[in-house]
Amino acid sequence: MANEVDLVVKGGKIVTPDAVFAGSIAIENGKIVAIAEDKNCPPGKKTVNATGKYVMPGVVDPECHLGHARLLEEDLKSETKAAIATGVTTWGMQLSSTVVRKTITKFEKPEDVPPWLKVFPILTELGDKHSMVDYYLTSKIMNDTHAFEIPALAEQHGVTSFKTQLHLRSGTAVWDTWVGGRQQGIFGYDDGTVYAAMRNVARLGPPAIYSLHCENWEIARIIQQDLIREGRKDTGAWDDRSPAFCEAGHVRAYSYYAKITGCPLYIQHVTTPETVKEILKAKEEGVRIFGQTGSHYLSLPKETWKINVPLRSKETNEKMWEALRDGLIDSVGSDHVNYGKSRDEMEVKGDVWKTQSGFPSRVEALLPIMLSEGVNKGRITLQRLVEVCCANPARIFGLHPQKGVLAPGSDGDLVVVDLEKKCRVSNDMVYCGAGWTIYEGWEIKGWPVMTILKGQVMMEWPDGERRPKIVGEPIGRYIPRRLPSI
Repeated sequence: MANEVDLVVKGGKIVTPDAVFAGSIAIENGKIVAIAEDKNCPPGKKTVNATGKYVMPGVVDPECHLGHARLLEEDLKSETKAAIATGVTTWGMQLSSTVVRKTITKFEKPEDVPPWLKVFPILTELGDKHSMVDYYLTSKIMNDTHAFEIPALAEQHGVTSFKTQLHLRSGTAVWDTWVGGRQQGIFGYDDGTVYAAMRNVARLGPPAIYSLHCENWEIARIIQQDLIREGRKDTGAWDDRSPAFCEAGHVRAYSYYAKITGCPLYIQHVTTPETVKEILKAKEEGVRIFGQTGSHYLSLPKETWKINVPLRSKETNEKMWEALRDGLIDSVGSDHVNYGKSRDEMEVKGDVWKTQSGFPSRVEALLPIMLSEGVNKGRITLQRLVEVCCANPARIFGLHPQKGVLAPGSDGDLVVVDLEKKCRVSNDMVYCGAGWTIYEGWEIKGWPVMTILKGQVMMEWPDGERRPKIVGEPIGRYIPRRLPSI
């Protein structure tokens, strides 16, 4: 008899971007060691029977924002449970240096914003202690110092992805519009900061990449004044405040700078066909550029809530599904944030301008919405879901082949999916610290029922239980990425 391996997942249908086939997956020491027919798979010390279900790679979610409204340590404890509970095994933590701290800190002036090299060790100390998922850092570039630190961050800590939130260029001018600006010490920057970052990312070479939140709030400020004068307070006004050209215009302008510098770009929050067109134009001009949308931009119309970038119309939602299906959008991310507040604390009914922007628990909706609204409603195939939620993010962010694929030598990160499982969403299901979800009341068909990280069962959803059970310990670790030249 062949030697036993640590874990075998058998009986299910294995899903890759290219195929769906019956088989078993064997995992030893946290790594996949074999994918074979059930009869040819080595025995396991532990066996998971996935008969009637699908087995896919763990989701690689490229965007979350922890430490947004409370200490990073607290978010690591609660929000990584929310992630592992719904199939995310690798999280791209897009953080500002100001949230990487152990105590409450006020940021009164630009000099208070710490360099990344000073605070980075705090991230891995806290993350490796509390995270239920593996994670990597996309460091936010908030000033020139951060831009100039890029080479050292890559060499010393394996950070190869960086981000600038273009809507926050005006710094303190946005504090009244976005409460996070004051909390996170957003003091503003100019295009020189962006240029310095692009130049340094380009010099690093692949897989280094620069992420951009594209949304022109300087134009939106004028439009908002017009809408207020007109008496608009409805939630849909938030979309009208920041129309498609505010998003697409940023892509056009900064993709040109990317072409000049040779910097690869990753566009977060692609919400409109206009933005898709600008990404395609940039690709035609030789820019290495990728686009990410979110499950909320595929499923929620603009009347639902206020968020940055705005939710769009139902018609636009459908066009985004089509773009995703046709390969015009590369990936899907949750853009998860825990605001630490109840819905009643965030919402001022009937007044979009006084309602706090954003909603929590997005990571817990990511895979279920993609399964229910995407696969089960025929908008995308299960193979395409694996491509945009697992394989593509791993490749784009330098995690392949460790993450995002099912192959010998890759990490044993798996999700067992029941496409027939139906459940009506309620707030008592969520693990997110805020305790509520915008999808309350939705009936979702298609759920992850088991999550495995590096061969360890982390979540299982027993029949009859109201929500998934967390059964693993915080074994998540920081993932340094390496450049060929380092």
